[in-house]
Amino acid sequence: MAAGSRRGSVGLEHTYVLRAVFQKLAVGVVVCDLDGHVVFFSPEAERILGVGSIPADLATGFASFGCYRPDMVTLYSQEELPLTRAMHGEEAPEELIFVKNLQHPAGLWIESRGTPLRDSSGTVCGAFVVFSDVSVPENLLRNKAGVEAFLTQVRDPRDPVEDRHELVSERFARFRTMFDQLARAVEQTADSIMITDSQGIIEYVNPAFEKITGFSAAEVLGRKPNVLKSGLQDAEFYRDLWSKLIAGESFQGTIINRKKSGELFWSEQTISPIKDQAGVTTHFVSVLKDLTALRKRQEQEFHMAFARELQQRHYNTRASLPGFDIAGAAYPADETGGDYFDFIPQPDGSLYIVIADIAGHGFGSALVMAEVRACLRAYATMAPDISSLLNCVNRSLTDDLGKDQFVTMFLGRIDPQKRSLEYASAGHGLGYLLRRSGDIGAVLASTVPPLGIFPDQQFYSGCAVPLEHGDIILLLTDGITESTGVDGVMFGTEGALDFIRCHQQQSTAGELVQGLYRAARTFAGAAPQLDDITSVICKVA
Repeated sequence: MAAGSRRGSVGLEHTYVLRAVFQKLAVGVVVCDLDGHVVFFSPEAERILGVGSIPADLATGFASFGCYRPDMVTLYSQEELPLTRAMHGEEAPEELIFVKNLQHPAGLWIESRGTPLRDSSGTVCGAFVVFSDVSVPENLLRNKAGVEAFLTQVRDPRDPVEDRHELVSERFARFRTMFDQLARAVEQTADSIMITDSQGIIEYVNPAFEKITGFSAAEVLGRKPNVLKSGLQDAEFYRDLWSKLIAGESFQGTIINRKKSGELFWSEQTISPIKDQAGVTTHFVSVLKDLTALRKRQEQEFHMAFARELQQRHYNTRASLPGFDIAGAAYPADETGGDYFDFIPQPDGSLYIVIADIAGHGFGSALVMAEVRACLRAYATMAPDISSLLNCVNRSLTDDLGKDQFVTMFLGRIDPQKRSLEYASAGHGLGYLLRRSGDIGAVLASTVPPLGIFPDQQFYSGCAVPLEHGDIILLLTDGITESTGVDGVMFGTEGALDFIRCHQQQSTAGELVQGLYRAARTFAGAAPQLDDITSVICKVA
């Protein structure tokens, strides 16, 4: 047998072994590719989720499973499920999910964790989720009826006298097993569990309570739960809470508590009365889930979405100038970006065209971008020419930017009467003038250093470049040219120029900037977008 064939055989053997192991696991395992196609669905996953066959894809499969949040009312959306989050490259931490569908009308509880699969280069190529059935301990924690019924069975007077001893021993053993399971579940659960007597005196806390709150068991036993009180809920809130508990009802809500360190944390808390056989409340059990990280993530997502929307409003995607078709587009790598483009009309009928790239990307760069825009627009009404405008902006940025921050900027001024372009490029250097024939008429090279580095730097504009019918001014940020495929090859300047040459006659400026982005991303294939992508195109009529 050839060596290559032998290696292939060993690889196949390993595959079969791994698949056999996964088939026997006592947890559910689901693996899918980036397109959502399920490539492995373990028998335990089928049993837990109540499906008779492997679903073709996530959209048609998981939509029918009935995955609810712990409130047992709110459905998870497809994007919120651990497997979908893992497909997007996120490590989805262990999460409690209530599953209710035709196969499980009463519902069951699972704990699930999602993990992205990556190839040798670190690129996400799929995802898998592992989950287990935790219905027994979860239902016992939420409903004591099961335990009470079991105790009733142990002392059932209808049992034959001659079988009573053996039956009690058997049922006691079963009860002890159930008790041990419950005890382990309470001790090992990631949620805080606290039990008080009927007067609210703490009698028990589990290890998760100590981890979440910072208080040891010794520090809280014998005290009341107000040791966690933050003072941010008013007296009416607590009156309503206790009125429900005294009435024999459970309380469920979101509470802001305080740790031993003084740090505030958000928690989803359920407090339920524990009643004896006579219906008298003897204890209260509180189950607390720390929502602080989730809430911070939600707040961050909200602020980032708001910042993105605000930033997109700042982009003037088109400009009106007689005899010219002008458009720009920016596609951030994150929710917000550090690329900037703008069109600023002048009183004499000319138009400033701006494209800039702030070092880095993300929220910090977006803040710098907002400052650059504000400075440029403020000084554009006062500065008499490009040189003066850049000098003013540079002085402002040098005072505000950190030592490792700078801004590259192309600033051009189109005069529609003279049909000319005057410009200065502060370290930007990604600009071209293409003639109607597709030849490069001029390379709009960098003329001065970037902004924000040297406070006393003097900026000068170059000579005016004449514009002819059919010319195209192409301005880019390096997010386009440095778009890289999984093979490590870059789209490059030639890729951008070739696209423009192929479409310059039949496409508008707006169609060109959108098409150029799509071409760069298509070239990159499955590789993630690592930098903001921005372009400005001006067609001379």
